[in-house]
Amino acid sequence: MLGVSDLYFLVGVFFPFTRALILIILVDMTAKYVNEEGAEVPAGETGELWMAGPNIMMGYLNNPTATADAITLDGFFKTGDIGYQDGDGNFYITDRLKELIKYKGFQVPPAELEGLLLGHQKVDDCAVTGIYSPELASEVPRAYVVLVAGVERTKATELELIRYVEDRVAHHKRLRGGVKFLDVIPKSISGKLLRRVLRDMARGEGQGAAKL
Repeated sequence: MLGVSDLYFLVGVFFPFTRALILIILVDMTAKYVNEEGAEVPAGETGELWMAGPNIMMGYLNNPTATADAITLDGFFKTGDIGYQDGDGNFYITDRLKELIKYKGFQVPPAELEGLLLGHQKVDDCAVTGIYSPELASEVPRAYVVLVAGVERTKATELELIRYVEDRVAHHKRLRGGVKFLDVIPKSISGKLLRRVLRDMARGEGQGAAKL
């Protein structure tokens, strides 16, 4: 199943290890990544993907409000995809805007943390989602992890994974929501992570958050 942005690119290759979709733009299309203020960001920096070109829709029928929210005055469509452009002109999509975790005003892309965790020798699969911490009065990242066969689910393993991420990310991206171990990560038939299921799971268990 294609996403919105897939319709505007020539080819897309998904890399499971990084959970990023790498895309090459079609002829006659213009694309850029922008920050929260709508200003274009340079190559290598993360932002929301905006696109313009002859195959962009004119707007939503009889819905000027939705059209204004989705398309800028100069014709760029706000895809809602989060990613970055590299120095060779490749476009990477790593997350959806609505899936970003908002920690005290900072944006935390779940896929970035998932990519890190998948690089740990004890992690077989994982998913990261935001949960609300009453103690911190903010949404915080929590990791759900399937361990490699033979690795025990212990507090020491949980702390090892938390510290592993902490040593590799900015302060606001730490796993303040902790790590929970699962037998399997919930996914759709097409393989898409079902973060909603994980958020519902967290609400049902009290959402205890770590002080980090």
